[in-house]
Amino acid sequence: MISELQSTTWSRLIDMLDRLPHALLLHGAPGVGKLALAERFAQLLVCEKRAQGSQPCGSCDGCRWFLGGNHPDVRFLEPETLARNAGTQEEGEEVKAKDSKPSNQIKIDQTRALGDFVHVVSHRGGRRVAIVHPAEDMNTATANSLLKNLEEPPAGAFFLLVSHRPARLLPTIRSRCVPVPVPLPDSKAAAAWLTAQGVKNAARWLAFAGGAPLRALEYATGERGEAIERVLRGIASGNRATLSEAKDRDDLEPLAEVLQKMALDRAFAKLTGRGKYGGNAAAGDAKAWLAYARAMGRHRTLTRHPLNPKLFAAEMVAGMPEN
Repeated sequence: MISELQSTTWSRLIDMLDRLPHALLLHGAPGVGKLALAERFAQLLVCEKRAQGSQPCGSCDGCRWFLGGNHPDVRFLEPETLARNAGTQEEGEEVKAKDSKPSNQIKIDQTRALGDFVHVVSHRGGRRVAIVHPAEDMNTATANSLLKNLEEPPAGAFFLLVSHRPARLLPTIRSRCVPVPVPLPDSKAAAAWLTAQGVKNAARWLAFAGGAPLRALEYATGERGEAIERVLRGIASGNRATLSEAKDRDDLEPLAEVLQKMALDRAFAKLTGRGKYGGNAAAGDAKAWLAYARAMGRHRTLTRHPLNPKLFAAEMVAGMPEN
């Protein structure tokens, strides 16, 4: 359970229950368990037996509805690309047709509808909880729409914002939330948790994920992990030509990520004597590898665009330093 890996942060959340602010901002690196903590805390807030302890009971009506994704007093604001957008349809709310292409931003219609949600009396006589994730996926208009609710929150309304990059949020949004940093968990505990999830080579995947256990789990068990393994094998073989054999755009982002982390490991090995991401940390020209890592970071942002996969992969590989 992520609340056990993040026990210090969870304890801090529990300590806030007696004087809970109207909005919290959970922030930290991707994959450290911020959303899982937010969901667990939201479940605790709507748990109808929570006075019995510091964990939701899991058996009351409130917990069962939350776990089923249909609690009437909980609303998620997420981009359509995350394929959840959970939360019950409010009575009288029009059902709009889906766009042909799912949005990767939280839409202003969602925050406007949230105003109706938080101003209605709770169905169960408790709090109304809104979870915004990732909060930085709001454009300026959407963020300003949410800000209206944060500035004058109705009684019983509670907001949980989850962010990978809080600096991208409007300062006015940040100023109205109590920040709760979510750090990387202890590496030994995280590796043990991954092993319990059935992950082989847990320490290796955890290192590649930069210490973030949920990201490591995604890498180790999903299609992305298979793509990463192919790139790592290509690097280990020393045959750069194999790295350029990208079949489609889905191969580009894993390629850019592996090359970026390999470059950082080479630079770190030169500067500090050891790498960070668990790859071959043979020392090289630190300046050249850092420049290459920055280039791969830029390329990672381009991999979702309609590019020619083979040409783009070949360009990335061609720019790799020789030593």
